[in-house]
Amino acid sequence: MWATKPAHAWTAPTHMMLMDATRAGKRIVAVGEHGLVLLSDDDGHSWRQAAQVPVSATLSAVTFADARHGWVVGQWGVILATDDGGETWQKQRMDISVDQPLFSVIFTNTQDGIAVGLWSLMLATHDGGKTWTKVTVPKPPGGNRADRNLYHIFSDGRGALYIDSEQGMVLKSTDGGANWSYLATGGRGTLWTGVAMPDGRIIVGGLLGSMFQSTDGGTTWSVVNTGTKSSITDLIATGDGLMGVGLDGLVMNQKAGAAAFEIAQREDRAALTAALLDKAGKPILFAQEGVLAKP
Repeated sequence: MWATKPAHAWTAPTHMMLMDATRAGKRIVAVGEHGLVLLSDDDGHSWRQAAQVPVSATLSAVTFADARHGWVVGQWGVILATDDGGETWQKQRMDISVDQPLFSVIFTNTQDGIAVGLWSLMLATHDGGKTWTKVTVPKPPGGNRADRNLYHIFSDGRGALYIDSEQGMVLKSTDGGANWSYLATGGRGTLWTGVAMPDGRIIVGGLLGSMFQSTDGGTTWSVVNTGTKSSITDLIATGDGLMGVGLDGLVMNQKAGAAAFEIAQREDRAALTAALLDKAGKPILFAQEGVLAKP
């Protein structure tokens, strides 16, 4: 099967579809289609492929616990791990009997991690990924079974975990992922991304520019007027506020304390998937079209 073959060495890897990016110490690591893992050691100016990736499955998300230990997840429920900053990767899990992709992964330290995906698939490890166990997600309110897609898992840095889901729902755990409760934002659309802000706010966003924020850990939510109908795919805290990117070339910024967003739309209408800030605080954008020049 093609997905189980090692990743190909591409001639123009920065022009291929990228799904997520993060920092591994000073290094930037981005992941995408066909098992692509890109590394940059000069703050996003130049890129190279990882030396060894054992699969060609599309990779959806990447996380690092420190500068050396990282994990990626993706198609066919694949989980890969690295202990050398992303140079080489080893397969920890893959299930080719069912294409149940994983969409997001988080590690709170080098041992404890959670990966989430399609149809409420949730996997947990407490040994750095040597073993992954399925976690039974509770049924959503009014639902017969847990079958919501789990799109993005993130932490508030104070012990709580949050997962963006469908139908305006956010899942929350305060015990490291052992137990989960559903939080209704009041929206009905799919939520694709979320971020915990330094001031304690939890902000989630997704379909058609929808955004909600909570100042009490998700107990209550208020609608945030984004001023856009383009779907939001990534939210990040900046030094002085909030930044979001999305479909149709959407780039949005909200200064700390400001009520409104500054909305920009790239002329190329690129489908943006992720953003990181360089050392100067300027955004590096990732998209279905690859690594994009800084706007």
